[in-house]
Amino acid sequence: MFMLTIRNETQADRQIVEDITRRAFYNLYVPSCGEHYLVHIMRDHPDFIPELDFVAELDGQVIGNVMYTRATLTDEAGAVKDILTFGPVSIAPEHQRKGYGKQLLEHSFRRAAELGWDAIVIFGSPANYVGRGFKSCKKFNVCLEGGRFPSAMMVKELREGALDGRRWIYRDSPVMAIDEAEARRYDDTLEPMERKHLPSQEEFYIMSHSSVGEE
Repeated sequence: MFMLTIRNETQADRQIVEDITRRAFYNLYVPSCGEHYLVHIMRDHPDFIPELDFVAELDGQVIGNVMYTRATLTDEAGAVKDILTFGPVSIAPEHQRKGYGKQLLEHSFRRAAELGWDAIVIFGSPANYVGRGFKSCKKFNVCLEGGRFPSAMMVKELREGALDGRRWIYRDSPVMAIDEAEARRYDDTLEPMERKHLPSQEEFYIMSHSSVGEE
């Protein structure tokens, strides 16, 4: 059985990581995907955190990656707290459901805590992340502007009590707001993949448009 090695991404890994991300996300949430384009532009953004850019390597072959950016929480008094968000996190389709993603994430959590970060906010399917210690944003009083608590927004404290129960408004990095037309044009320069409508896309639509509760 091969051992999984987790290390920081290098320049030589970049195209491999983009390819893995594209194959992992293609048609999952929408026909085609934009996650590989996000990876392509994220590394040059000031909110990108190179120290938390990891690849998972199996028998010398890169099979997965996770990338982190800075985000913020703002309380009702206007105080701003720097936190983390991650994504995309990808495992090559042929290596999924073997525990590699879990190892990759847990490694990144430990390193983030060592670097002094104390909270992570993400958007994703709860089924994929509650086992990694994430909880509903509602439980930490973390919402979007307007008071919405999205079902897909989850929080993990890397230090217990870091968010202390006060009301927080979450804002992610501007790099996350990708231009869909630009993403499509970038995808068109790559090896063609068939764009399909799949049931997972409806599941994503339902989750991304639902809320736990609103104030």
